[in-house]
Amino acid sequence: MSFHGDSEVLLTPAEVASLFRVDPKTVTRWAKAGKLSSIRTLGGHRRYKESEVRALLGAASEAAEAEAAANAAAAEADSAGGPGR
Repeated sequence: MSFHGDSEVLLTPAEVASLFRVDPKTVTRWAKAGKLSSIRTLGGHRRYKESEVRALLGAASEAAEAEAAANAAAAEADSAGGPGR
């Protein structure tokens, strides 16, 4: 982790990737696609604001929880029909 002039914590692609459990190249693709904004260092490396990454991670977690709840409800509805369907 490094610090920007306004003391915002910046994360490397590898650090972001470990939070999302994806490959660092996926994080770079997200930045190129505009899903995640990045800051370029003088050497051309990408850095990501921790606050933005955490917000995206929270949104992804909420979406996953909603999908899991919908799948559980569908499975429950299927099993309510009984084995002789």
